[in-house]
Amino acid sequence: MFGQQSFSRTGAATRDALFDEGLRQHMLRVYNYMASGVLLTGLVALVVGSTPALYQPIFGTPLKWVVMLAPLAFVFFFSFRIDKISAATAQTLFWVFCGLMGLSLASVFLVFTGMSIARTFFIAATMFGAMSLWGYTTKRDLSRMGSFLMMGLIGIVIASLVNLFLGSTMVQFVVSVIGVVVFTGLTAWDTQNIKQQYAAHWGVEANSKLAVLGALSLYLNFVNLFQLLLNFTGQREE
Repeated sequence: MFGQQSFSRTGAATRDALFDEGLRQHMLRVYNYMASGVLLTGLVALVVGSTPALYQPIFGTPLKWVVMLAPLAFVFFFSFRIDKISAATAQTLFWVFCGLMGLSLASVFLVFTGMSIARTFFIAATMFGAMSLWGYTTKRDLSRMGSFLMMGLIGIVIASLVNLFLGSTMVQFVVSVIGVVVFTGLTAWDTQNIKQQYAAHWGVEANSKLAVLGALSLYLNFVNLFQLLLNFTGQREE
């Protein structure tokens, strides 16, 4: 009897160790995808934003609306089709999306100074890292907070789309303040959610896709947080 109990405890400890190691590898894969996506976006934005032959045909014509709205449409498509595509296709779509975001963010280099962009990036990265770490380590259930934040996100998206046509600085300020709070909170919630999704043991193929989907959610939180913080810390070109 004692031997059976000892064997059971040993087996449980082994399973827990394997699960913890698998979770660490999964989270590392998520963060690697996310960081690579941010790097790709930054490079595309920098190249396009510093090359008049590239940005003038985009931002000097109605094509800018396609570039600005394409990432939003892409996110909806990606989210609804993730269960029907392979892991390799999901990765390819993720890189394409990051490239499109780079085109959309190229205007940042036309409006703000390079120093203020770098400073804001550091602030956003620090906030993101702190909240993601908290989301990963906390024992608190963040699901209720996540539901509230998702409602806030929907409101931000609607207000931002409307303000594209209104051009109100007050609406933009309010959206920026609320947006910083929402995307900071979503970083913690999404990190915890990524852990919970991995724990469901959906298989190797599913976990590979989950890594890409998790990277996409964290990527969006970081990029949006960076953009919103620019409204407060960015110094405009003279």
